[in-house]
Amino acid sequence: MDFDKIIEKNELWVQSKLDQDPDFFKKMAAGQSPEVLYIGCSDSRVTAEEIMGAEPGEAFVHRNIANMVISIDLNVMSVLQYAIDVLKVKRVVVCGHYGCGGVLASLQAADLGILNPWLRNIRDVYRIHRNELNALTDSQQKADRLVELNVKEQCVNVIKTAAFQKAAKSRGLTVHGWVFDMSTGKLKDLDIDFETHLKNIMEIYDLN
Repeated sequence: MDFDKIIEKNELWVQSKLDQDPDFFKKMAAGQSPEVLYIGCSDSRVTAEEIMGAEPGEAFVHRNIANMVISIDLNVMSVLQYAIDVLKVKRVVVCGHYGCGGVLASLQAADLGILNPWLRNIRDVYRIHRNELNALTDSQQKADRLVELNVKEQCVNVIKTAAFQKAAKSRGLTVHGWVFDMSTGKLKDLDIDFETHLKNIMEIYDLN
């Protein structure tokens, strides 16, 4: 990226949008009504709108290291509640990616300073699924599987929230887990059994 040419590239982007629709920016400035809340990783290679083929206004996006949904992180919790209660999104997507630096770091036996408390949440995912993960002898397979399991656990964390539970009950809000494969450019749907997870979680985490 040539930093000095960003403004120039922006002008070209603006013109390309106006060529397609002279009212594009007037419509965009009028407000947003995205159907999807996308919670993804901060990795610079995993840009939410681009991998989904989405246009501005179609997805409300939150990104952090390793696409985490942590109950004491006011940032992600605020985004989640705003998207559900104010924007009335229809779906919540948690999207991880193979080769995730946060997941790989969590597999290291090392003191990583300020990252320690954040990575502990991924290590907790490992602890929950350690029997399955310890059975994998190939380090790449183990890392890839932890990426998938982490996505599933973050979807579970979404379901634990009061905002999601209320919206799921009142208007059918759903959650979906995806993994992006950078080697192919393709998204993989983990086919999470949403109904079963919701039922099991509500037994303990029912906030309605």
